[in-house]
Amino acid sequence: MEKIRLAIIDDEPINLQVLSKLLMNEYNISVFKSGESFLSHMDKMQKPSLILLDIIMPGLDGYQTLRKIKEYPEYQEIPVIFITSLDSSLDEEKGFNVGAMDYIIKPFKPVVVKKRIRVQLELKEARDFLKEKNEWLEDEVTNRIKETIIVQDVTLGIVTQLVETRDLETGNHIYRTSRYMEILAKKLKTKQEYKSTLTSEYIELITKAAPLHDIGKIGIPDSILLKPGKLTPEEYEIMKTHVQKGADAISLAIKQTLEMHAKDKESSALALRFLDVAHEIILYHHERWDGLGYPGRLVGSKTPIPGRMMALADVFDALTTPRVYKAAWSFDEATKYIKEHAKT
Repeated sequence: MEKIRLAIIDDEPINLQVLSKLLMNEYNISVFKSGESFLSHMDKMQKPSLILLDIIMPGLDGYQTLRKIKEYPEYQEIPVIFITSLDSSLDEEKGFNVGAMDYIIKPFKPVVVKKRIRVQLELKEARDFLKEKNEWLEDEVTNRIKETIIVQDVTLGIVTQLVETRDLETGNHIYRTSRYMEILAKKLKTKQEYKSTLTSEYIELITKAAPLHDIGKIGIPDSILLKPGKLTPEEYEIMKTHVQKGADAISLAIKQTLEMHAKDKESSALALRFLDVAHEIILYHHERWDGLGYPGRLVGSKTPIPGRMMALADVFDALTTPRVYKAAWSFDEATKYIKEHAKT
Protein backbone atom coordinates (compact mmCIF):
# COMPACT_ATOMS: atom_id res chain seq x y z
CA MET A 1 0.00 0.00 0.00
CA GLU A 2 1.40 3.38 -1.02
CA LYS A 3 2.29 5.73 1.81
CA ILE A 4 0.41 8.97 2.31
CA ARG A 5 2.36 11.87 0.81
CA LEU A 6 3.36 14.87 2.98
CA ALA A 7 5.14 18.07 1.97
CA ILE A 8 7.40 20.01 4.37
CA ILE A 9 8.26 23.63 3.58
CA ASP A 10 10.96 25.05 5.88
CA ASP A 11 14.15 27.01 5.27
CA GLU A 12 15.92 25.53 8.34
CA PRO A 13 17.79 22.30 7.45
CA ILE A 14 17.61 21.05 11.03
CA ASN A 15 13.80 21.24 10.99
CA LEU A 16 13.63 19.40 7.67
CA GLN A 17 15.99 16.74 9.00
CA VAL A 18 14.13 16.23 12.28
CA LEU A 19 10.66 16.08 10.69
CA SER A 20 11.78 13.84 7.83
CA LYS A 21 13.41 11.36 10.22
CA LEU A 22 10.37 11.44 12.50
CA LEU A 23 7.82 10.86 9.73
CA MET A 24 9.60 8.92 6.97
CA ASN A 25 8.58 5.46 8.23
CA GLU A 26 4.88 6.33 8.02
CA TYR A 27 4.73 8.82 5.16
CA ASN A 28 6.22 9.61 1.79
CA ILE A 29 8.01 12.91 2.45
CA SER A 30 8.83 15.74 0.00
CA VAL A 31 10.89 18.64 1.34
CA PHE A 32 11.12 22.24 0.07
CA LYS A 33 13.45 24.92 1.42
CA SER A 34 11.20 27.88 0.56
CA GLY A 35 7.67 28.82 -0.35
CA GLU A 36 8.87 29.81 -3.82
CA SER A 37 10.39 26.36 -4.35
CA PHE A 38 7.15 24.58 -3.42
CA LEU A 39 5.04 26.88 -5.62
CA SER A 40 7.31 26.31 -8.61
CA HIS A 41 6.91 22.52 -8.26
CA MET A 42 3.13 22.39 -7.70
CA ASP A 43 2.28 21.66 -11.32
CA LYS A 44 4.96 18.98 -11.65
CA MET A 45 4.71 16.93 -8.47
CA GLN A 46 2.19 14.50 -7.07
CA LYS A 47 -0.24 16.40 -4.85
CA PRO A 48 0.42 15.86 -1.11
CA SER A 49 -2.33 14.95 1.36
CA LEU A 50 -1.01 17.41 3.97
CA ILE A 51 1.48 20.29 4.10
CA LEU A 52 3.73 21.31 7.01
CA LEU A 53 4.63 24.98 6.49
CA ASP A 54 7.03 27.13 8.50
CA ILE A 55 5.76 30.64 9.20
CA ILE A 56 9.07 32.52 9.41
CA MET A 57 11.00 32.19 6.14
CA PRO A 58 13.00 34.59 3.95
CA GLY A 59 11.25 35.67 0.78
CA LEU A 60 7.66 34.50 0.98
CA ASP A 61 6.71 33.80 4.58
CA GLY A 62 4.25 31.09 5.59
CA TYR A 63 1.19 33.34 5.38
CA GLN A 64 2.06 34.57 1.88
CA THR A 65 2.91 31.08 0.70
CA LEU A 66 -0.37 29.65 1.99
CA ARG A 67 -2.40 32.41 0.32
CA LYS A 68 -0.79 31.53 -3.01
CA ILE A 69 -1.29 27.79 -2.46
CA LYS A 70 -5.02 28.36 -1.84
CA GLU A 71 -5.31 30.09 -5.22
CA TYR A 72 -5.08 26.63 -6.80
CA PRO A 73 -8.55 24.96 -6.66
CA GLU A 74 -7.06 21.46 -6.38
CA TYR A 75 -5.09 22.51 -3.27
CA GLN A 76 -7.89 24.27 -1.40
CA GLU A 77 -8.97 21.13 0.47
CA ILE A 78 -5.45 20.07 1.48
CA PRO A 79 -4.85 20.68 5.22
CA VAL A 80 -1.90 22.90 6.14
CA ILE A 81 -0.23 22.85 9.57
CA PHE A 82 1.92 25.85 10.43
CA ILE A 83 5.32 25.34 12.08
CA THR A 84 6.34 28.03 14.58
CA SER A 85 8.80 28.55 17.42
CA LEU A 86 7.62 28.49 21.00
CA ASP A 87 9.14 31.91 21.64
CA SER A 88 7.72 33.55 18.46
CA SER A 89 4.75 35.86 18.47
CA LEU A 90 1.99 33.45 17.44
CA ASP A 91 -0.91 35.07 15.62
CA GLU A 92 -3.30 32.10 15.53
CA GLU A 93 -6.23 34.09 14.21
CA LYS A 94 -4.23 35.32 11.22
CA GLY A 95 -3.09 31.78 10.49
CA PHE A 96 -6.58 30.32 10.61
CA ASN A 97 -7.91 33.18 8.45
CA VAL A 98 -5.47 32.39 5.64
CA GLY A 99 -6.40 28.70 5.78
CA ALA A 100 -4.17 26.92 8.29
CA MET A 101 -5.79 24.00 10.14
CA ASP A 102 -3.43 23.70 13.11
CA TYR A 103 0.00 24.59 14.58
CA ILE A 104 3.09 22.58 15.55
CA ILE A 105 5.42 24.26 18.02
CA LYS A 106 9.22 24.03 17.90
CA PRO A 107 11.10 22.33 19.48
CA PHE A 108 9.14 19.36 18.20
CA LYS A 109 7.53 16.78 20.46
CA PRO A 110 7.29 13.59 18.38
CA VAL A 111 4.04 12.36 19.91
CA VAL A 112 2.35 15.76 19.43
CA VAL A 113 3.62 16.12 15.84
CA LYS A 114 2.38 12.67 14.82
CA LYS A 115 -0.94 13.10 16.60
CA ARG A 116 -1.70 16.47 14.99
CA ILE A 117 -0.83 15.18 11.54
CA ARG A 118 -2.97 12.07 12.05
CA VAL A 119 -5.95 14.14 13.26
CA GLN A 120 -5.82 16.41 10.21
CA LEU A 121 -5.47 13.47 7.82
CA GLU A 122 -8.45 11.73 9.41
CA LEU A 123 -10.49 14.92 9.17
CA LYS A 124 -9.52 15.27 5.50
CA GLU A 125 -10.48 11.65 4.87
CA ALA A 126 -13.86 12.30 6.49
CA ARG A 127 -14.39 15.47 4.44
CA ASP A 128 -13.42 13.66 1.23
CA PHE A 129 -15.80 10.82 2.08
CA LEU A 130 -18.68 13.23 2.75
CA LYS A 131 -17.92 15.19 -0.41
CA GLU A 132 -17.91 11.99 -2.45
CA LYS A 133 -21.17 10.87 -0.83
CA ASN A 134 -22.77 14.27 -1.44
CA GLU A 135 -21.73 14.19 -5.10
CA TRP A 136 -23.15 10.67 -5.39
CA LEU A 137 -26.40 11.76 -3.74
CA GLU A 138 -26.64 14.80 -6.02
CA ASP A 139 -26.14 12.55 -9.04
CA GLU A 140 -28.78 10.16 -7.71
CA VAL A 141 -31.26 13.00 -7.15
CA THR A 142 -30.53 14.39 -10.62
CA ASN A 143 -31.05 10.95 -12.18
CA ARG A 144 -34.30 10.41 -10.25
CA ILE A 145 -35.57 13.83 -11.33
CA LYS A 146 -34.70 13.03 -14.95
CA GLU A 147 -36.52 9.69 -14.66
CA THR A 148 -39.54 11.41 -13.12
CA ILE A 149 -39.61 14.02 -15.88
CA ILE A 150 -39.36 11.32 -18.56
CA VAL A 151 -42.24 9.38 -17.00
CA GLN A 152 -44.22 12.62 -16.67
CA ASP A 153 -43.57 13.47 -20.32
CA VAL A 154 -44.55 9.99 -21.49
CA THR A 155 -47.75 10.09 -19.42
CA LEU A 156 -48.54 13.56 -20.72
CA GLY A 157 -47.92 12.34 -24.27
CA ILE A 158 -50.30 9.42 -23.82
CA VAL A 159 -53.05 11.66 -22.44
CA THR A 160 -52.71 14.27 -25.19
CA GLN A 161 -52.64 11.62 -27.89
CA LEU A 162 -55.86 10.16 -26.50
CA VAL A 163 -57.41 13.62 -26.77
CA GLU A 164 -56.19 14.09 -30.33
CA THR A 165 -57.31 10.66 -31.54
CA ARG A 166 -60.90 11.67 -30.73
CA ASP A 167 -60.67 14.62 -33.14
CA LEU A 168 -58.89 13.37 -36.23
CA GLU A 169 -59.66 16.52 -38.20
CA THR A 170 -57.10 18.51 -36.21
CA GLY A 171 -54.12 16.21 -36.84
CA ASN A 172 -50.99 17.32 -34.93
CA HIS A 173 -52.88 20.36 -33.59
CA ILE A 174 -51.54 19.67 -30.09
CA TYR A 175 -47.93 19.47 -31.27
CA ARG A 176 -48.16 22.60 -33.42
CA THR A 177 -49.85 24.77 -30.80
CA SER A 178 -47.29 23.71 -28.20
CA ARG A 179 -44.49 24.87 -30.49
CA TYR A 180 -46.34 28.11 -31.22
CA MET A 181 -46.62 28.72 -27.48
CA GLU A 182 -42.87 28.22 -27.04
CA ILE A 183 -42.00 30.58 -29.91
CA LEU A 184 -44.47 33.20 -28.71
CA ALA A 185 -43.25 33.01 -25.09
CA LYS A 186 -39.60 33.41 -26.09
CA LYS A 187 -40.50 36.43 -28.24
CA LEU A 188 -42.59 38.02 -25.47
CA LYS A 189 -39.70 37.50 -23.03
CA THR A 190 -37.67 40.07 -24.99
CA LYS A 191 -40.26 42.75 -24.13
CA GLN A 192 -39.79 44.63 -20.88
CA GLU A 193 -43.34 44.12 -19.60
CA TYR A 194 -43.04 40.31 -19.79
CA LYS A 195 -39.35 39.83 -18.93
CA SER A 196 -39.81 39.22 -15.21
CA THR A 197 -42.82 36.91 -15.67
CA LEU A 198 -41.69 34.76 -18.56
CA THR A 199 -38.59 33.17 -17.05
CA SER A 200 -36.97 30.20 -18.78
CA GLU A 201 -38.51 27.88 -16.17
CA TYR A 202 -41.98 29.37 -16.66
CA ILE A 203 -41.70 29.12 -20.46
CA GLU A 204 -40.81 25.43 -20.07
CA LEU A 205 -43.89 24.88 -17.90
CA ILE A 206 -46.14 26.72 -20.37
CA THR A 207 -44.79 24.74 -23.31
CA LYS A 208 -45.21 21.45 -21.47
CA ALA A 209 -48.71 22.29 -20.22
CA ALA A 210 -50.00 23.59 -23.58
CA PRO A 211 -50.89 20.13 -24.99
CA LEU A 212 -53.48 19.74 -22.23
CA HIS A 213 -55.56 22.73 -23.36
CA ASP A 214 -58.27 20.58 -24.94
CA ILE A 215 -58.18 17.68 -22.48
CA GLY A 216 -61.81 18.40 -21.53
CA LYS A 217 -62.89 17.24 -25.01
CA ILE A 218 -62.59 13.68 -23.67
CA GLY A 219 -65.91 14.43 -21.96
CA ILE A 220 -67.68 15.69 -25.12
CA PRO A 221 -69.99 13.18 -26.95
CA ASP A 222 -68.70 11.91 -30.31
CA SER A 223 -71.90 13.06 -31.98
CA ILE A 224 -70.83 16.65 -31.28
CA LEU A 225 -67.04 16.41 -31.26
CA LEU A 226 -66.89 14.50 -34.55
CA LYS A 227 -69.77 16.24 -36.30
CA PRO A 228 -68.56 17.18 -39.81
CA GLY A 229 -70.78 20.24 -40.24
CA LYS A 230 -71.50 23.36 -38.23
CA LEU A 231 -72.76 22.85 -34.69
CA THR A 232 -76.23 23.95 -33.64
CA PRO A 233 -76.40 26.58 -30.84
CA GLU A 234 -77.31 23.83 -28.39
CA GLU A 235 -74.43 21.63 -29.56
CA TYR A 236 -72.04 24.58 -29.36
CA GLU A 237 -73.01 25.18 -25.74
CA ILE A 238 -72.18 21.55 -24.98
CA MET A 239 -68.88 21.87 -26.86
CA LYS A 240 -67.98 24.91 -24.75
CA THR A 241 -68.20 22.81 -21.60
CA HIS A 242 -64.92 21.10 -22.54
CA VAL A 243 -63.13 24.06 -20.95
CA GLN A 244 -64.73 23.62 -17.55
CA LYS A 245 -64.49 19.82 -17.74
CA GLY A 246 -60.76 20.05 -18.34
CA ALA A 247 -60.24 22.68 -15.63
CA ASP A 248 -62.20 20.57 -13.14
CA ALA A 249 -60.03 17.54 -13.94
CA ILE A 250 -56.87 19.54 -13.23
CA SER A 251 -58.35 20.97 -10.01
CA LEU A 252 -59.09 17.44 -8.85
CA ALA A 253 -55.53 16.38 -9.74
CA ILE A 254 -54.15 19.27 -7.66
CA LYS A 255 -56.36 18.31 -4.70
CA GLN A 256 -55.31 14.67 -4.90
CA THR A 257 -51.63 15.62 -5.16
CA LEU A 258 -51.90 17.78 -2.05
CA GLU A 259 -53.59 14.95 -0.13
CA MET A 260 -51.13 12.28 -1.26
CA HIS A 261 -48.02 14.37 -0.60
CA ALA A 262 -49.13 16.40 2.41
CA LYS A 263 -45.92 15.47 4.25
CA ASP A 264 -43.67 16.19 1.28
CA LYS A 265 -44.76 19.59 0.02
CA GLU A 266 -41.37 20.49 -1.39
CA SER A 267 -41.18 17.56 -3.81
CA SER A 268 -44.74 18.15 -5.03
CA ALA A 269 -44.24 21.91 -5.56
CA LEU A 270 -43.00 21.54 -9.14
CA ALA A 271 -45.83 19.19 -10.07
CA LEU A 272 -48.38 21.56 -8.56
CA ARG A 273 -46.88 24.54 -10.40
CA PHE A 274 -47.14 22.60 -13.65
CA LEU A 275 -50.78 21.77 -12.89
CA ASP A 276 -51.50 25.41 -11.98
CA VAL A 277 -50.17 26.57 -15.36
CA ALA A 278 -52.11 23.80 -17.11
CA HIS A 279 -55.27 24.91 -15.27
CA GLU A 280 -54.85 28.51 -16.50
CA ILE A 281 -54.30 27.38 -20.08
CA ILE A 282 -57.29 25.02 -20.08
CA LEU A 283 -59.74 27.35 -18.32
CA TYR A 284 -58.88 30.58 -20.12
CA HIS A 285 -57.87 29.70 -23.69
CA HIS A 286 -61.32 30.61 -25.05
CA GLU A 287 -61.53 33.97 -23.32
CA ARG A 288 -61.41 37.07 -25.54
CA TRP A 289 -59.91 40.52 -25.12
CA ASP A 290 -63.32 42.14 -25.55
CA GLY A 291 -64.91 39.99 -22.84
CA LEU A 292 -67.11 37.95 -25.20
CA GLY A 293 -65.24 34.69 -24.68
CA TYR A 294 -66.04 31.86 -22.29
CA PRO A 295 -66.45 30.59 -19.63
CA GLY A 296 -65.67 33.67 -17.49
CA ARG A 297 -66.17 36.48 -20.06
CA LEU A 298 -62.94 38.04 -18.79
CA VAL A 299 -61.84 41.36 -20.30
CA GLY A 300 -58.35 42.28 -21.45
CA SER A 301 -55.43 41.46 -19.18
CA LYS A 302 -57.71 39.87 -16.56
CA THR A 303 -57.10 36.68 -18.51
CA PRO A 304 -53.78 35.19 -17.30
CA ILE A 305 -50.89 35.30 -19.77
CA PRO A 306 -50.82 31.51 -20.47
CA GLY A 307 -54.53 31.62 -21.36
CA ARG A 308 -54.08 34.62 -23.68
CA MET A 309 -51.11 32.98 -25.38
CA MET A 310 -53.01 29.71 -25.85
CA ALA A 311 -56.00 31.56 -27.32
CA LEU A 312 -53.74 33.11 -29.95
CA ALA A 313 -51.92 29.86 -30.75
CA ASP A 314 -55.25 28.00 -30.96
CA VAL A 315 -56.84 30.53 -33.33
CA PHE A 316 -53.72 30.75 -35.50
CA ASP A 317 -53.64 26.97 -35.92
CA ALA A 318 -57.37 26.82 -36.64
CA LEU A 319 -56.97 29.42 -39.40
CA THR A 320 -53.90 27.89 -41.04
CA THR A 321 -55.09 24.25 -41.17
CA PRO A 322 -57.82 22.82 -43.42
CA ARG A 323 -61.19 21.83 -41.97
CA VAL A 324 -64.19 20.16 -43.61
CA TYR A 325 -65.93 23.54 -43.75
CA LYS A 326 -62.94 25.64 -44.97
CA ALA A 327 -59.57 25.58 -46.70
CA ALA A 328 -56.35 26.46 -44.85
CA TRP A 329 -55.51 30.14 -44.77
CA SER A 330 -52.05 31.35 -45.71
CA PHE A 331 -49.68 32.69 -43.06
CA ASP A 332 -50.18 36.24 -44.32
CA GLU A 333 -53.98 35.90 -44.32
CA ALA A 334 -54.01 34.55 -40.77
CA THR A 335 -51.59 37.23 -39.56
CA LYS A 336 -53.68 39.99 -41.12
CA TYR A 337 -56.88 38.62 -39.57
CA ILE A 338 -55.35 38.36 -36.09
CA LYS A 339 -53.94 41.90 -36.22
CA GLU A 340 -57.27 43.31 -37.42
CA HIS A 341 -59.04 41.62 -34.49
CA ALA A 342 -56.40 42.46 -31.89
CA LYS A 343 -58.84 44.44 -29.74
CA THR A 344 -61.50 41.73 -29.78
